[in-house]
Amino acid sequence: MSEPGSAAELGQEAAVRRMLEDYYRDGTPPWDTGVTPPELVALVEGVGAPEPGRALELGCGMGTNAVYLARHGWRVTAVDLVERAVRGARGRAEEAGADVEFLCGDATRLSELGVPGPYDLFFDLSCYCGIPAHRRDAYAAGLTERAAPGATLLMFGYGPDVLDDPFSGVTADELESRFAGWRLTDVTPGTNPFPTAWFTLRRDLAG
Repeated sequence: MSEPGSAAELGQEAAVRRMLEDYYRDGTPPWDTGVTPPELVALVEGVGAPEPGRALELGCGMGTNAVYLARHGWRVTAVDLVERAVRGARGRAEEAGADVEFLCGDATRLSELGVPGPYDLFFDLSCYCGIPAHRRDAYAAGLTERAAPGATLLMFGYGPDVLDDPFSGVTADELESRFAGWRLTDVTPGTNPFPTAWFTLRRDLAG
């Protein structure tokens, strides 16, 4: 089990959880569009696409992208912090006839969820950028521990000053610093009217 943090850190984690739960209670969050991003489609179906293997989605929401990956031959595990979202994702997968393992829990505490790996692909659509700073090393370590040699992490994130929250946002420099044993191979600006980016990281072949 993870060691308890300070009162301030635990407060940050609780605030993130409440914010996400409020989004799903009040309607569909802006990141949960029901459309698979073209960046993921290009990775899975484009030139040089990898052979389907095992994939882990962090912050899967209502399951759009987990279902997409499963329907393209990937063996998918998907995690989200919000129970309402996970219930919706399971229903979407059942309707689509897609075999996905959905888990409700914290993407920075994968060991507590029994997520063993190894995985060939990790997908993160604005999960990491909302994680409080004190949990980000645990997120990176959890993925690194479960990454097959040469694994890919495709991440979408907001810039540091987009949301009214001092703990949100992500930069290329931060990812290069936190993800030891990975190479940042691509940064592509998003098409949003505010700073966003797609980041591609590759796990060293040595593992």
